[in-house]
Amino acid sequence: MSSAQAPVQASPTTVPAPTTASKKDYKGFVAGVFSGIAKLSVGHPFDTVKVRLQTSKDGHFKGPLDCTLQTVRKEGLKGLYKGATPPLVGWMVMDSVMLGSLTTYRRLLLENVFSQPHLRRYIPFCRSQPDLKTLPSFGHGIAGILAGTTVSFIAAPVEHVKARLQVQYAADKTKRMYSGPIDCLRKILSTHGIRGLYRGLFATILFRSFFFFWWGSYDVLTRYMKHNTNMSAPVINFWAGGISAQIFWLTSYPSDVVKQRLMVDPLGGKLNDGQKQFHSWKDAARTVYQERGWRGYWRGFVPCFLRAFPANAMALVAFEGVMRMNF
Repeated sequence: MSSAQAPVQASPTTVPAPTTASKKDYKGFVAGVFSGIAKLSVGHPFDTVKVRLQTSKDGHFKGPLDCTLQTVRKEGLKGLYKGATPPLVGWMVMDSVMLGSLTTYRRLLLENVFSQPHLRRYIPFCRSQPDLKTLPSFGHGIAGILAGTTVSFIAAPVEHVKARLQVQYAADKTKRMYSGPIDCLRKILSTHGIRGLYRGLFATILFRSFFFFWWGSYDVLTRYMKHNTNMSAPVINFWAGGISAQIFWLTSYPSDVVKQRLMVDPLGGKLNDGQKQFHSWKDAARTVYQERGWRGYWRGFVPCFLRAFPANAMALVAFEGVMRMNF
């Protein structure tokens, strides 16, 4: 979930010198790799439970705890890390692209938009912030949308493969359609091509547009904690990162449910995995409502919400820690 950088050293973004800017942009991509590793290590078991609850039929699981216990009992602890290989590689790449591009977008927005008085006075929520050398929280949100759109082109196929592996319930590998991520990737490409692999791309972009709330709130919380507490920078990163991630999921979760339903829908055709039910994200969204009403859009929310804080808090501690290093 996924799913960026915060103000370096827990401070608002300022216009850096050209050489410094290039160095920070590069560090953002490197630091994102460590963020991805931390996120997967802490968060993947929660993500497996989330995906299974989002996509299972009524009565399969009584709730998050029952899903966890059934998974461990039938498949062992490894079951909670099923499909972990794609996000291990994918999240390192995704967080690198997302956080690196976020760093770049923040700098470009600050230098070309938010530092220009004749433009800034027309931008919402910026008139009361006269400091032209600091990117306002609204700018962090816009940078989040741009970074989310950018990384979606990597995230869509990674999350597609991950989701299909996560909903394979058979403990016996010989009874599974896909023996692993490479096999899943090969079968999708051989039967449905690149278009099949990128099924759910628009839904992925829509979901990641809510990064506006993540990175906007992260900046707000970082500023507040820096000026109103005595906490160290890593502690601020931890709390601001965890809380802002939960704000993101509170706003984006229904779109994630729709995305997951679309991604685990049978592809049909020569793959022989069933009859395709959805032709677009709108069909998936409509079906979720018809099956469970508004509650359907929040199915599996508890494990997702519980995962959001520790996984993203640790990811941002790792990211910001690397960003503060001199290399």
